[in-house]
Amino acid sequence: MLTLRSFAAALPLLLLACAQKPSPDSQSWDGGMRQAMEDTGARGLAYARIEGGEVTGVEAFGDRNEAGEPLTTDTVMYGASLTKAVFAYLVLQLADEGMMDLDQPIAELLPKPLPEYTGFEETHAPWEDLADDPRWREITPRHLLGNAGGFRNLFFITLDGRLDWEAPLEIHFDPGSRYGYSGDGSILMQFVLEQGLGLDVGEEMRERVFRPLNMTKTDMMWREDFAENLADGWTLSGEAVPHDERSKVRAAGSMDTTISDAASLFAAMVRCERLSEEMCRELTAPVVPITTRAQFPAPGEELPEEERLDGFSSGPGIHLFEGPQGLVFWRGGHNDWTANMVVCKAASEDCIVMLSNDVRIEPAYPRLVRDALGETGIPWEWTYSGIELLP
Repeated sequence: MLTLRSFAAALPLLLLACAQKPSPDSQSWDGGMRQAMEDTGARGLAYARIEGGEVTGVEAFGDRNEAGEPLTTDTVMYGASLTKAVFAYLVLQLADEGMMDLDQPIAELLPKPLPEYTGFEETHAPWEDLADDPRWREITPRHLLGNAGGFRNLFFITLDGRLDWEAPLEIHFDPGSRYGYSGDGSILMQFVLEQGLGLDVGEEMRERVFRPLNMTKTDMMWREDFAENLADGWTLSGEAVPHDERSKVRAAGSMDTTISDAASLFAAMVRCERLSEEMCRELTAPVVPITTRAQFPAPGEELPEEERLDGFSSGPGIHLFEGPQGLVFWRGGHNDWTANMVVCKAASEDCIVMLSNDVRIEPAYPRLVRDALGETGIPWEWTYSGIELLP
């Protein structure tokens, strides 16, 4: 497998071989999407193209369920961890209004010490487990949004990947010292907004993001009207899985959306709509370098310094890479039957947004991103570690 070190050494050759490509015409792009589905066996795939901050194309292909009903641009699909990017966008808006500071310790935002909040395991995490670790006081919103809070992914997923609801919540490294992917980081930030600022995160998302952008089929919780045109999914083995009805707002990944709504969202984000110039810079500001061998497991082993990839870092709810076309940011979203990917070039405000209800499509995503945006330099082997990617 290509390591970060060998990738960095090969990057100059990639630049010569892969000059920036113009945007493909709709017919050839649609053909590429259909070919990706054929190559992987994926049953459903939707995409949106954004050029210069404006949506220029939205399409959907394949099936939304086992009955073969068509996936459309208005089919409600699971957003998965794309939720984290949208939640970070909300937090930046709150910081813009002076409701909080990105570098303010959460201890200053909460009315009482975090470990004194007990009984929140079902909705958030067992904060009381941190009673003997004062490092929680050093955690800031920037750390939490940038996967630098010190937590593993979710407290009930152990370091060896087992599900254990009795596992303790732990801080595995000093906050702000390194990268470690963490859904619990977003969940703690949600808790701080709720308990410290008295906000309803679901309603704030609706009022500040979904409604202003006319995202009529997007929400942080299940709505009955979603059932009219809903995407079920398919696993790696081809097993059909029904769409679940999420009953709790979870900043780490409860959002349902459509490709049309997601297109409006990421077009607004890439052009920094509803953000000041200062907060626009924060949207793509590095939090910490990404130094792990792979995205998962988390927090993960760090690479020796000589193998680390320059220009690779975490941002608020996104990942950042300074590559052959300048700064790009991306955000994936994944579960056993969902595979989403958004990639944006910051300077040109060009993006590709892809939502799939079939996890088998993931090996084709690097190829589809190259077809849409040219060579970005994104370290796909880190993003999709262990997956054999299509050429």
